[in-house]
Amino acid sequence: MSGRAPDLIIFDSDGVLVDSEPIANRILAAHLSAAGYPCTFAQSVERFVGRSLSSIIAMVEEDRGHPLPDGFYDAVQVATFAALREELKPVPGVADALRRIAAPKCVASSGRIEKLDLTLGVTGLRAHFGDRLFSATMVRRGKPYPDLFLLAAARMGVAPADCVVVEDSLPGVEAARAAAMRVLGYAGGSHVADGHAVRLTGAGATVFTDMADLPDLILSNHPVPA
Repeated sequence: MSGRAPDLIIFDSDGVLVDSEPIANRILAAHLSAAGYPCTFAQSVERFVGRSLSSIIAMVEEDRGHPLPDGFYDAVQVATFAALREELKPVPGVADALRRIAAPKCVASSGRIEKLDLTLGVTGLRAHFGDRLFSATMVRRGKPYPDLFLLAAARMGVAPADCVVVEDSLPGVEAARAAAMRVLGYAGGSHVADGHAVRLTGAGATVFTDMADLPDLILSNHPVPA
């Protein structure tokens, strides 16, 4: 892959394209705490970033041993969507990086398509992807399983080995590696905790912290490990 673009770049959305993680985790932590499951912002980021809200609820309910209150999912979703409409910005530098990347692009996110429509629309990034949006709701298992990335590659007609994934979360990196895809791990988010870059590297990502570096990293020769 040295010196040429891969056949497909698969982008995560939250924390990679849009700076949504500080907003979403603030709201999630507040709602969990109000429901009797004490959770700080830092704990929400550490445990839940990269996972779908449905899978987060399942994790919490397993911990608690009983369900969260009726309507919890909808309440979190409504509050999050309202805040995203008011506050959301693109990840710094990503719009310019996308303009410089000529290879075909798509999005594969743990969020629902409705959320992708909102966040990519609010930030003006939708034009880079058109309808090439894939959600964890389209597969049986979300990240850290490979299903979503494999679906995106199959729908785009590209072999996994010819894809590059851009991710910021540990479950996302694990999913990309399980799909036998090369993965670039973005560790420059404002919400990122100390040691995150080390964890992403340990999971198999080539880590970067500045979106200005992304186009050159995509063209560089980092073969998929066996």
